[in-house]
Amino acid sequence: MADPSVVAEGATRVPGGGDHPDRRRIGDDERDTAVRRLREAYAEGHIPHEELDERLHQVLTAETRGELASALAALPEESAGATSTIAAVGGRIRRRGAWRVPRTLKVESALGRVRLDLSRAVIEHPVIDIELHLGTGSARITVPRDAIVDIEDLHTGWKDPIHKTRRRSRPGGPRIRISGSMGLGRLKIRHARR
Repeated sequence: MADPSVVAEGATRVPGGGDHPDRRRIGDDERDTAVRRLREAYAEGHIPHEELDERLHQVLTAETRGELASALAALPEESAGATSTIAAVGGRIRRRGAWRVPRTLKVESALGRVRLDLSRAVIEHPVIDIELHLGTGSARITVPRDAIVDIEDLHTGWKDPIHKTRRRSRPGGPRIRISGSMGLGRLKIRHARR
């Protein structure tokens, strides 16, 4: 029988028993998302400057999901345009030039190649999530020169991704998190030269 004094990692015990979702500890990604939502709400005029400062303090000191939720209370829901999906069975998926990158981009392709060039794209969010679901096709993603790329949550079936990080980059570039799964293709990531 399990020891009742032991609590699962990332959770805190609620009096009366059970692990309530509002009492679970938050991670950096949840905190970053909350900060982004507050900044967007302020930029769109939903909250005044004084309230932004107060809520940011709540978010930065929050330890549980319940505390984080109270800091985000009464904010408008995230816009539906925050997530976009590009899907194709075969053929190429290509985006380049001055295209607007959504907060979350899902790319699904069974057979085709994927080419995403973010070097001249309009990036309005400090963190971009690109979720790949590819079968046999390869993918090449060009990111802005000073972008920080995270591929920890990408699962590859055949070949490891190729990504050379820049030796010198200025702070303040977007963080691009690439996740999902790839079958037989390979992901190549390169940083734009300028």
